[in-house]
Amino acid sequence: MTAVESRPVGSLSTQSHSHRPFGARAKAFLALTKPRVIELLLMTTVPVMFLAAEGVPDLWLVLATCVGGFMSAGGAGAFNMYIDRDIDALMDRTSQRPLVTGMVSPRECLVFAYALTVVSTAWLWFLVNPLSSMLALSALVFYVVVYTMLLKRRTAQNIVWGGIAGCMPVFVGWSAVTNSVSWAGAVLFLVIFFWTPPHYWPLSMKVKDDYERVGVPMLPVVAGNKVVARQIVLYSWVMVGVSLLLWPLGYTGWFYPVVAAALGAFWLKEAHGLQTRAKAGVTGAKLKEMRLFHWSITYVSLLFVAVAVDPFLR
Repeated sequence: MTAVESRPVGSLSTQSHSHRPFGARAKAFLALTKPRVIELLLMTTVPVMFLAAEGVPDLWLVLATCVGGFMSAGGAGAFNMYIDRDIDALMDRTSQRPLVTGMVSPRECLVFAYALTVVSTAWLWFLVNPLSSMLALSALVFYVVVYTMLLKRRTAQNIVWGGIAGCMPVFVGWSAVTNSVSWAGAVLFLVIFFWTPPHYWPLSMKVKDDYERVGVPMLPVVAGNKVVARQIVLYSWVMVGVSLLLWPLGYTGWFYPVVAAALGAFWLKEAHGLQTRAKAGVTGAKLKEMRLFHWSITYVSLLFVAVAVDPFLR
């Protein structure tokens, strides 16, 4: 039985228009775009533009890229909530999403998602460049079709390959400035690729019961904590190693590799700490898996700040 089939009738709330005030509706449509996720995506887009420009890029171009990127990623998030509305109703972590509460209807969500997709693609095409537009659109399609529809409910490797969509803003930022892609973009793409699993798996460990309830085979659902922690350490070492490649390839000066090495060392300390606790059979709050999750956000933010600052210190 699939997660869709197991959804109890009436688990999705419905509200009449009279009980959906404008302010709450506006917040609900914003929530459809997953703004916290978009913050991270823009955090990787803008610094890459500074690196590509070897200084301060055209600020209008930065604004246009961010607005277009926000709409594109927001469209992907809305499609994701439309497709996953059945399992969102059964998971504690997602039980207050707009489609579950009835603040937004499925039809409204779908129209909103298509509108954001069309507008963002046209926006980036005409105000940035066609290459950036197509890269953003490919990320959206990959996230919706490959990750949400094909991988998420079928394989424990869902977040590994699905994470490719979250890597694309690096190329969007670089191409916005140069109208091309480069090895620097490829390196930072790989940093995000190897960052995504050890970023998300600790959260999945925390909410494993949610995923197990709806039949989504996140790695912590199908493997024990020891296996998950070992995979986290493996991906972490590769991520840190890849992050240091920008310097020998000649794209940065001294500042970035120093910051990357320091951040990476602290990351590895946290990852190995989680593995040690998992090996010892620690469970519950004492496992402290969310320490690595929260640090992962700080890590990627500071790493990309270093990307932006480095051109000014050469």
